[in-house]
Amino acid sequence: MTVLASDFDRMKAARLAGLLYLAIIILGIWSEMVVRAALVAPGDAAATAAGIAAHEGLFRLSIAADSVMALCDAALAVLLFLLLRPVNATVALMAMAFRLIQTAILGVNLLNLQATLLAIGDGENGTETARRSLELHSLGYDLGLVFFGVNCLLTGWLLLRSGWLHGVFGYGLMAAGGVYLAGSYLRILAPALSSGFAPAYAVPLAAELGFCLWLLVKGLPTRRAA
Repeated sequence: MTVLASDFDRMKAARLAGLLYLAIIILGIWSEMVVRAALVAPGDAAATAAGIAAHEGLFRLSIAADSVMALCDAALAVLLFLLLRPVNATVALMAMAFRLIQTAILGVNLLNLQATLLAIGDGENGTETARRSLELHSLGYDLGLVFFGVNCLLTGWLLLRSGWLHGVFGYGLMAAGGVYLAGSYLRILAPALSSGFAPAYAVPLAAELGFCLWLLVKGLPTRRAA
């Protein structure tokens, strides 16, 4: 696959999209799986409140990281729409809309983390309120992933139709979308099964990281050379 000179700006946009995607992955993993996973003690509201109170600065930094992640996600949604619009403008617009809805939900959902801090500031009386705020944040995250799951399905379909890159990325993103949808609806309909489904999230991580790195290294040309 070769890239024509007229594709130069498009390649810059694709690599910017890859950089934003990488930032989203790093920030999301750090804030949710590193910081909050270390501070939240499942089933122990008192220990969780104590952990967050003892590391309030780190907890606030995780909220800031999530806000930057949301900013990157909004920009990425627009860039991917512009890059994939030549394949199918209607589907690309739908994919952007679903991703932006997810971004809006996750942005508003950060209020639950701020509410957690406010509750912990009330001392022992706020412990249960803090626990509920964290639970609401978790549920809000899953709600956002419903819309992101649809975005992944549509983006994967667009990549398969484009012929710009190996089909594994298109199928990988569609599989990621299926995992996000299944995991979120399990939390809604059968929460007892959620923990057993957790290993499946390795699929979206691999698929999104692979696509992200492809954007950074190869970009998305307008067309393949004849």
